[in-house]
Amino acid sequence: MLVLGITGNIGCGKSSLSNILMENEIDVVDADIIARHIFEDRELLHKVFEAFGDDIINNDQSLNRKALGNIVFNNDEKLILLNSLTHPKIKEKIIDKINEAKTNNKDIIVIDAALLIEGGYLDIVDKLVVVTCNEEIQIQRIQERDNCTKEEAVSRIKSQMNQEEKIKYGDFIIDNSGSIIEFREKVHNFIKYMKEKWCD
Repeated sequence: MLVLGITGNIGCGKSSLSNILMENEIDVVDADIIARHIFEDRELLHKVFEAFGDDIINNDQSLNRKALGNIVFNNDEKLILLNSLTHPKIKEKIIDKINEAKTNNKDIIVIDAALLIEGGYLDIVDKLVVVTCNEEIQIQRIQERDNCTKEEAVSRIKSQMNQEEKIKYGDFIIDNSGSIIEFREKVHNFIKYMKEKWCD
């Protein structure tokens, strides 16, 4: 079974790639979805509250994600702290999904994670695809999607590993600076390549 990692910085189109793969009946494990659900673990939630204080606690004792996001996007040390608390749990869940796919005799399982390289997931993937994009287009997409200022969009980009650095780890690079039609064509060509070259 091929365990394929896909990554790319915010606004580059990693989720669009995942969606096209799913349309082609390829199973995708989305680390963001897992990350949203891990706070159902009360023990982990308590550790995060202890680390980041009362400002991130809603009245109903749930996590105020926006408040937490504002803290970590503007402070590298706080982001590293949050990741050190959450990543082991996320990785554990992802490994469970890989094992489940093996049990079900799947040919391919895709791990979609923005922090795949930084989070230490390279040891669990066989091949890595990096989605890239021209920075101006990237900024524009983030602004439109998140309804934020250019400065906020740039701050989010800068909180991630440099795109050029990510490319060095990739086995296959897909540039998504053009239209969605162009991107779809590139992804379909990639699927063909992957099945010919990487799948037994």
